[in-house]
This record gives sequence, structure tokens and C-alpha cells, in this order.
Amino acid sequence: MSIIKYLADQLLLSEEDIRLFIKKAPYKYKVFAIQKRNNHGERIIAQPAKELKSIQQMVLIEFLKELPIHSCAMAYRHGISIKDNAKVHSSNTYLLKMDFADFFHSIRPEDLIEHYEKYKAKLSADDRVSLKKIFFWASRKPPEIKLSIGAPSSPFISNTILFDFDSIVSKVCIAHEITYTRYADDLTFTTNIRDTLFDIPNLIARVIKDIDYPRLKINHTKTVFSSKRSNRHVTGLVLTNENQISIGRSMKRKIKTMIFLYSKKNLSPDDIKFLRGYLSHIHNVEPTFLHSLTKKFGTRIVTSIFHQ
Repeated sequence: MSIIKYLADQLLLSEEDIRLFIKKAPYKYKVFAIQKRNNHGERIIAQPAKELKSIQQMVLIEFLKELPIHSCAMAYRHGISIKDNAKVHSSNTYLLKMDFADFFHSIRPEDLIEHYEKYKAKLSADDRVSLKKIFFWASRKPPEIKLSIGAPSSPFISNTILFDFDSIVSKVCIAHEITYTRYADDLTFTTNIRDTLFDIPNLIARVIKDIDYPRLKINHTKTVFSSKRSNRHVTGLVLTNENQISIGRSMKRKIKTMIFLYSKKNLSPDDIKFLRGYLSHIHNVEPTFLHSLTKKFGTRIVTSIFHQ
């Protein structure tokens, strides 16, 4: 069954109505910018309209869900968190972090079409157009069609599109006793063998060049080597020298200060909201620290934060 016919049957609309909606779909986005972490520029978010979002989810479940995702892809997968991503690296001494530049926007409709036909089935001309217009955003500056940050379907698409990349890199890493994971655009490599990681950037450059899709680029300013002699961070978490996962000393100091200010009724509503969410994060990542906060400030103070 074609995508158009499937949507028409599910939504009780004519195929012509579906065709008209799909034709306009790349323009049905609300576009806004958010500040990147540490004020390093802005990130453009293109969020699909409610109706388009529903159609993306329907087509994703019906037509794309069987496309492969490599086990080293840790982001956007049910039951896997940033803690899980960090934990697989926690017992290794040497670490390399790399980052893709403009990751989601590097993925184009042709990539999804080629990937679908490689791993599932040949597409009709109509279905090719449907996939392109349903899942990809028509940006105006610059004028091009690309995967958006903000669509519910983009995380899955980005993960499956990188299946070939992840497969090649993972195979090489296993052969050299290197642990590799990818959390969206963050690549993490760890090992206990000294100097092994220095060859990885050249490997990644070769793989990017050799794979058929997508057209990836490395943000070289974020390539970082470290070891147990220095701070090791993986997706925002700290790997301790005791092979544990932590939020880090600086964040612990910040949280203690915020709870103290809260206890004195001197914390803003926005900061209370942040603190509440972060305490939930601590409960998942480092519950022993949450226990120490409770001992220090009292159960009543810590509990009341969750009920503000």
C-alpha cells in the first residue's frame, strides 16, 4: 500500500486531499532559535505543525520502524539514557570525544530514500515524494530541504541513516579493543590501551568519505582527548577515577547552593523549576548524592522542592 493510500484510509480523507497536504508539508513548520550551551551561538529549531507531526508519527510507525539502528547508537532509544551511554565507558582509562557539525541538517531526503531502498524495499515515485515532503523541512535561509531539529521523526531517522557509519566504525573499534558509542552527534571512544585512540580521527575521516550517505562533517573544535589524569566527560556526565558516573564537583556545589537559597526562600521560580528537574536527574544518575543532600538539608526541604 502506498503512503498516500495508507494515510487516506487512516484519516478518512480523499487521496487528493492527502496529496495536497503532503505538497505543502515542508513549509508547515514553526521556526525559532534557542541558545546553545555555554552561549556558543544559536540552534535553529523547526517544529512541525500539529497535523504534520501526527502524520510523521503515523508514517514512521507504519513504514520506517523496521529500518535498522546499530546497538552503539544510544540516543533516542526507549530505556536508554545518558547514564547508560556514560556507563559503558566508565572502566576505561583513555577517552576521545568527537562531534558532527550541523548533524540533523546534514541529512537529506535522498539519504532516507537510498537507505529505505537498501534495507527494506524499492519505492514508487509517489512514495519517494511522500517521504521527502513528510519528513523534511524546507528552510528559507538557505533555501534547501533537510531534516529538522524539532520533528518527532527526526531522531529515529538520524539513527537509522547512520547505521552504515556506526557498523563500520564499531567493527574497527572492536578489533582494536576500543569501546565506541554515538549519542546523536556526539561520538565517544574509550580504551585501556595507551595511544590507540590517536588513529581514530583519521579513521572517522575515511569512513565519512567512503560511505554512500549522509554527507557528514566533523566539528574539529570539539575533538578532545583525555585520560584519568584529567577530567573525563561523556554526554554531560563525569567519569570518576573510581569507574563511577557522577554529575561532577562543580555541579554538586551549584546544587548545594541552590538548595540553601531555597531553604531561605531566596530562589526564583525559574530556578526552583530547574532544581526540581535536576534533582530528578541526580536520582537517576547519582542517587548517593541525593541521599547526602537529604542528610545535609533535611528530608522536608528536599521533598518540598519536588512539590513546589
